[in-house]
Amino acid sequence: MRSDYLNENSNSTFGLKKKVEKINEARTLTNDDSGKVFMLSATGGTVAITLPTASTGEDGVYFKFIVDEETPANAITLGAGSAIVSFVGLDVSGTAAGTAGTQVSNVIVGATAEKGDSIELMFFGGEYVGTVLSGVNGAITTS
Repeated sequence: MRSDYLNENSNSTFGLKKKVEKINEARTLTNDDSGKVFMLSATGGTVAITLPTASTGEDGVYFKFIVDEETPANAITLGAGSAIVSFVGLDVSGTAAGTAGTQVSNVIVGATAEKGDSIELMFFGGEYVGTVLSGVNGAITTS
């Protein structure tokens, strides 16, 4: 029955889980990684995560990154290859930041970040747009 589409017994939408993957070393993401939640750790050294570039990204590709260490042992860099990242950010002090009009190439999770800090990015129209939430002022920066 059509009304049962979202019914718990229909098995259509209930019980779905996010695809979660831990990253603790250099990694190149592809469009096929879209929809995953990446738990970030840098216990083995500085981590570089390469995002699909402006020429290879597909509209609608979405990534979520969550810091998995109480405070990362090293920096974690999300790199887009060129200045194509625009986001709005907010930290626990209420300080807002954004890159609109001044797009960046890299989003950097510093060693002062806290477990649970997050970055969400979606590719659309040749660039990434997204949000950053952090429990520490200045823990997530750009370059």
